[in-house]
Amino acid sequence: MITNARIRKAVVCLLCLGILSLSVCFLLGPKKDFSENENRYLAKLPALSIGELLSGAYTESLSDWLADHFPQRDFFVGLKSGVEIAGGRKSINHIYVAEDDYLIEPYDRPQNTERITDTLSRFYAKIDTDKVHVSLMLVPTAVTIYQDKLPAYAPSADQLETAYAIYDTTGIPAIDCTERLFDGAAAGQLYYRTDHHWTTLGAYQGYLAYCDAKGIVPVALESLTQQTVTEEFAGTLYSKINDYSHKKDAITIYTNPEDRLIVTYADTGEVTDSLYNLDYVKEKDKYSLFLNNIHPLIEIENVAAASQDELVLIKDSYANSIVPFLVHHYRKIYVFDTRYYRDGPSSFLADHEAVTDILILYNLNTLDNDTGIRGIY
Repeated sequence: MITNARIRKAVVCLLCLGILSLSVCFLLGPKKDFSENENRYLAKLPALSIGELLSGAYTESLSDWLADHFPQRDFFVGLKSGVEIAGGRKSINHIYVAEDDYLIEPYDRPQNTERITDTLSRFYAKIDTDKVHVSLMLVPTAVTIYQDKLPAYAPSADQLETAYAIYDTTGIPAIDCTERLFDGAAAGQLYYRTDHHWTTLGAYQGYLAYCDAKGIVPVALESLTQQTVTEEFAGTLYSKINDYSHKKDAITIYTNPEDRLIVTYADTGEVTDSLYNLDYVKEKDKYSLFLNNIHPLIEIENVAAASQDELVLIKDSYANSIVPFLVHHYRKIYVFDTRYYRDGPSSFLADHEAVTDILILYNLNTLDNDTGIRGIY
């Protein structure tokens, strides 16, 4: 006969067995240093010391370590996010769960616009604009171009207001790609669903805006060689919401059969004939296949270019996917990541009098906190 006492004993035994099993799995299971799904390093086992123990810092660090290495953590974290999304939640970890499987990062009111405009203005004042043409492109992100996909309650914070204020204050000739992006939205996917970057098609819209402003005849997309190198791209926003069942992205690259490139990475001395490192297709950070991830200075020579013009490109990672379109029009392009280039582009320009154009390109969502801005001047 089954009694309440036997039921309670059975439940207690099952709970104890579950706890024991989890403890054994935790102690014997492998410990990872890095979570690819979350794109971050996991907490390390803290060293025990009297000071840390008395202050409470040790127990706090130990709690973080236990949470980061819990058995089947990825499964439970993904399950939690999946349940929240299924229940109708539209914002997780400050990311909107938008229509058509898009994850969209909101735009927060900027705090450093005055500092940014001052830096850009001082850089522009040093340029001899009779010899070098300077342009500034501030790219709106999906939160502006895909407003129709956002949840109904999403607050409005105007990226374009920030862009126009910077354009007006600095006086740098603006290349506003907003209209091109709005117009191109009907042609295909301009931003990744799982990442904060624009897609290569989005970058092509930016390239068209650049050609409009410079009076350049753009290369037709149909004349380029198109290749989808992966359909398993899970970007930074995917890592923030931790919904591991979310639809992933494809990455498409374009090459111009007319171009003949010599790409030199100044920091490593590596020389190649391609703007892509497809080894990154096997990695979590697949977007890094554009321009081979992060380098302080990259020199790109197109020996088949139609002109002898030279371009200095000062940029964030958004520009990495526009470079394959720009190279057709310049004999040389010097690509600067000013977060890591120590000498500053100003001194470089003084030693490279053949430079005819400068393009400063940043996206508006990370502009406010981009440490590279300080390195421009």
